[in-house]
Amino acid sequence: MSTPQKRVVLFTAPGCHWCTKAKAFFKRHQIKHKAIDISRDLSAKRDCESHGCRGVPVVMVGSRWICGFDENKIRQELGIKG
Repeated sequence: MSTPQKRVVLFTAPGCHWCTKAKAFFKRHQIKHKAIDISRDLSAKRDCESHGCRGVPVVMVGSRWICGFDENKIRQELGIKG
């Protein structure tokens, strides 16, 4: 029996190159996620800032906040190999 995937939220903004890379990574690995545009959701922007993130993308895996597209940290949090 497989372990259910942790909840993944991707905080993005229009025109963000690294946000596009993060979305492609999630698609390639079939990772379900919710995308939130912080330019339209100021509460989400404040949440990101309160966790020390000053730009996008921000990835939340479970309760872990990852500032920027850090593929290694995302892989580690989701248990994705190599």
